[in-house]
Amino acid sequence: MPNPTGKPINLALQGGGSHGAFTWGVLDALLERGTLNIEGVSGTSAGAMNAVVLADGFEEGGIDGARQHLEHFWRSVSKASSFSPIQRTLLGMLFGSWSMDKSPGYVMSDIISRFYSPYDYNPLNLNPLREILEDLVDFERVRRCKGMNLFLGATNVFNGKVRVFETPEITADSVMASACLPYMFQAVEIDGIPYWDGGYMGNPVLFPFFRKTLSDDILLVQINPIERRETPKTAREILNRVNEITFNASLLRELRAIEFVSRKLKEGVLSPDEYSDIRMHRIALEDDDSPLSASSKVNAEWKFLTYLRDMGRDAAHEWCDENEQHVGKTSTLRLNEEIAYTMRGELTGF
Repeated sequence: MPNPTGKPINLALQGGGSHGAFTWGVLDALLERGTLNIEGVSGTSAGAMNAVVLADGFEEGGIDGARQHLEHFWRSVSKASSFSPIQRTLLGMLFGSWSMDKSPGYVMSDIISRFYSPYDYNPLNLNPLREILEDLVDFERVRRCKGMNLFLGATNVFNGKVRVFETPEITADSVMASACLPYMFQAVEIDGIPYWDGGYMGNPVLFPFFRKTLSDDILLVQINPIERRETPKTAREILNRVNEITFNASLLRELRAIEFVSRKLKEGVLSPDEYSDIRMHRIALEDDDSPLSASSKVNAEWKFLTYLRDMGRDAAHEWCDENEQHVGKTSTLRLNEEIAYTMRGELTGF
C-alpha cells in the first residue's frame, strides 16, 4: 500500500524470465510517482518474484525500501547469471542483439532439455534463484504483510488446476513453484503435491481480486506478446510460439469473462449487487524497433536488465500521464477489441 490516499488499484504481474525486469521498471515508476494505492498483487513466475520482493521491501522500508529491494534482487540475479554457460556471443554483442539463439550454451541446454528431464541432468535440483530469494527476502515479514494482498499462481501437476498461494502461506517454495518450468527444474512439492509454473493455468490469475480486494481496477503488466505478425518456421520458433500461446490462454479466458460480465451489467441482465464491473488497464512490453526473442528471457546481463527496467519506467510514466485519471472510473483496456476473434470474416467479442 505505497500511498493510502492514492487511487486504489490491483496489479497483475506476468511471468517471462528476465523480461520480468520490465515489470521491475513499471513498479519502480509507480512507486516513485506515489499516486496509486496498490491493494493487491497477483504474480506468476518472475511476476511472483517481483511481488514478494515488492512486499518485503515495502514492509521493511516503505516506498524507498521497496524500490531498493527490487533493484537489489535484479542485481543479484544478474551477478548469479555471470557464472552461467549461457551467454551472448561476441557477434551478438557487436550487433546489439539481446538474443541467445546463437549461444552455444543456450543451444546445448535446449538440446539436452528435449531428451533428458531435470531429474536426469540436475539430480541435486540446484536453482540459484532459490538461493537469491532465501538470501534477500524475509518470508516471515512477507506473510505478516498487511499493506497489500499477494496472490501467487502455480499449477497443480496432479489435477492440472491452478493453486493460488495467498499472503499468509507464501514461502520460498510457493514462489519457486510459481516459477517452475518443468523442462528446466524438478517439480516443487508442497504438502505432498507437485507444482509447475503457474503460467500454464494463470499468467497471472485475476479472479482472486474479485472477492479478496475492494478495488475494481486491475492494472495488467504484460510481458508475453499475445500477437506476433510472423509465422514461426524453425523448430525453436514453433516451440516458443506454442509456449507463448499456452501461457496467454488462461489470461484471455479471464479477460473474456470480465468483458462478458461487464457487458451484461451494462445491459441490465446481471445485478451489480452480485457482480463487479471490473475495470482493466494494461502496461505492455513492446519493442517495435527490435522485437525481443524468446531466448532473451534467459539473458540476465545487467545491461539488458537495466534496458528493460528503463523501458518499464518509460511505459509506466506514459501510461500514468495518459490514463491514471481514468482509474476508478472506466477501463482503459478495450476488452472487446482485445479478445475479439474472427468467424466468417466478422469480429465477435465473445
